[in-house]
Amino acid sequence: MSLFDFVKTQFIDVLQWNEETEGVLSWRYPMADFEIQNGATLTVRESQMAMFVDEGRVADIFGPGNYKLTTRTLPVLTNLKNWDKLFASPFKSDVYFFSTRIQTGRKWGTPQPITIRDKDFDAIRLRAFGMFSYRVADPKQFFTELAGTREVYTRDDVEAQLQGIMLASMANSLGASQIPFLDMAGNQTLMAQQVKGDLALAFSRYGLSLDEFNVGTISLPDQLQQALDARIGAGMKGGLSADKLAGYTRFQTAEAIPLAAQNEGGLAGIGAGLSTGVVMGQAMAQGLGLGAGVPGAGVIPGAVVPQPTGGAPEHAAVPQPAPAAAPATDSPEARLAQLKGLLDKGLISQADYDDAKAKVLQKLIG
Repeated sequence: MSLFDFVKTQFIDVLQWNEETEGVLSWRYPMADFEIQNGATLTVRESQMAMFVDEGRVADIFGPGNYKLTTRTLPVLTNLKNWDKLFASPFKSDVYFFSTRIQTGRKWGTPQPITIRDKDFDAIRLRAFGMFSYRVADPKQFFTELAGTREVYTRDDVEAQLQGIMLASMANSLGASQIPFLDMAGNQTLMAQQVKGDLALAFSRYGLSLDEFNVGTISLPDQLQQALDARIGAGMKGGLSADKLAGYTRFQTAEAIPLAAQNEGGLAGIGAGLSTGVVMGQAMAQGLGLGAGVPGAGVIPGAVVPQPTGGAPEHAAVPQPAPAAAPATDSPEARLAQLKGLLDKGLISQADYDDAKAKVLQKLIG
């Protein structure tokens, strides 16, 4: 090899990046001791950007296209060099390529629960998981804040940083949103939209653009989950309002009947179950101040109840104790009639009725 051929091999004529490795966001062209030839070709493909860094300072940035490197196409770099020969000789400069493709299907999650303020529960600790996608939007900002002079910078490198950013942004945005957790948990799209705005702003500080962000699952600590289940159960039982409390009492009665049938003595304890349901409903009404809206609310069986009259106070009726209820007959016919009445009112199921009826007939037949 002649001296001319050796010198010629030290010049770079074509600069390009084929992106052979998946997940690389930034790649530095291997310069070594080579110099870029005046008039060399720079090829930047779609979904790529290229950046020249000269003596530690960012010079020119190129979008997709094919460029011939001359004083016309490198004005900033030429100004930094301030060559007397008007860029007639080879030069050295670090060249970085950036992938601007959208990085899709990236997973995020909260390894540890995050605490947020809530209008209903004051404060809750939750864990959430989902997917997001992003891309490099500002190569200079991305290079300055994250990638730096490393030869290769991958999405695994950046996502380790992004996880912390997402958790902090999520806690702040959800806490400041004043949207009840129950509303967000029932509409995960709403929750994702609330977080995405603040998260996109945080990403932009690093030269990144947030493309998509969604919430897949939300989980709560066991104690809070139990409290939430109890609240949902109360809503299913009719809520706590005056107009629905009677329905809740009927629900309690219907729940007590099959439980009593399973206990020792079969449906002999059915009266106790009924009384328990009624008393519980009345006690809840009295505690909530809803007695005016529920018939018989606040009245405990056997209690002394003042009777209002239309006369003067001196003629007011003296409260009398409620008459004792007549003892229920123990005959099989009466029990069967009682069971049939409960079935007709929908307080017991057909299966409960058939089972209890069989037991009564079994005792009758012997």
